[in-house]
Amino acid sequence: MPIQTADYLLQADWLTPDQLTLAAGISSWLLETDSLTARLKSKSKHFQVQLLSETEYALPTRLRPELAGAERAVLREVILRCNQQPMVYAQSWLPLATLQAISPLAELGEQPLGEFIFRHPALQRGPIELARLDSQRLGLKAECPRASIWARRSVFMLDQHPLQVVEAFLPEVYQL
Repeated sequence: MPIQTADYLLQADWLTPDQLTLAAGISSWLLETDSLTARLKSKSKHFQVQLLSETEYALPTRLRPELAGAERAVLREVILRCNQQPMVYAQSWLPLATLQAISPLAELGEQPLGEFIFRHPALQRGPIELARLDSQRLGLKAECPRASIWARRSVFMLDQHPLQVVEAFLPEVYQL
């Protein structure tokens, strides 16, 4: 159930990068400020976005303050795959006001969100926060038998319209 996964992510212990010591191979992925989609595409022959769900919900109050003015949002969940292998579980909160103002976001389907937002001329990215997550609580048992995985989250502003993105990195991504 997506909303249960969303609640788990919202309650995670999110930390700033300076509060952690990370191995170089992990930090280069978690702290990537350019498009994760572009990086994954450059490391694989076949890149795919698998859409898991796209559902409208009341916006949880525990989301980042930048989204505080929104009442409803679409929760979009995807798996980013390289050469058929799952690499990243991604979750986006897209407030309805953001979707109305920037209509291509409402029509992504299995197109990568990153390709659109990193081409947007007025893109601003908020700080990256990191957390260790239980892959089983994310519903990723089939994709990731390992219990603990790293995730990051940040808020993007497109012409002052916010959206929040959370990306959980499956262990295989560090081998790319």
